[in-house]
Amino acid sequence: MKTLLDNSLSFYQTAINVQAQRQQLIASNIANADTPNYKARDIDFRAALRGALGQGRFGPLALATTASGHVASGQGARLEGFTGYRRELQSSVDGNTVNMDVERAAFAENSIHYEASVTFINSLLRGMQRAISGQ
Repeated sequence: MKTLLDNSLSFYQTAINVQAQRQQLIASNIANADTPNYKARDIDFRAALRGALGQGRFGPLALATTASGHVASGQGARLEGFTGYRRELQSSVDGNTVNMDVERAAFAENSIHYEASVTFINSLLRGMQRAISGQ
């Protein structure tokens, strides 16, 4: 039987997973700012979160395996349906669509949302711990 606490923790766990993957994608954009023909990508956070909550298809974050010797981590969140290319705001001679101002702002905004989700979960768990211990 799912309780209100289960639903709340599940929501924030899913939000944190989506936010963490969005942060990785933004970091990838920043890292490829000078790569010719690189197209900046982003996640539609609202749609991804709505889809994850509606379909229950997000599990824990998957580890990235970039070499054949890496250990597979199992199945993680799948965001391919919610990942897209950013609209080009400024044309570049080399075809790169990364705008560092946009990326920095998105990175900072996503970090704040991630911190807020973690802070909420911590306060919720701290409150439960106090209730259990009778404080």
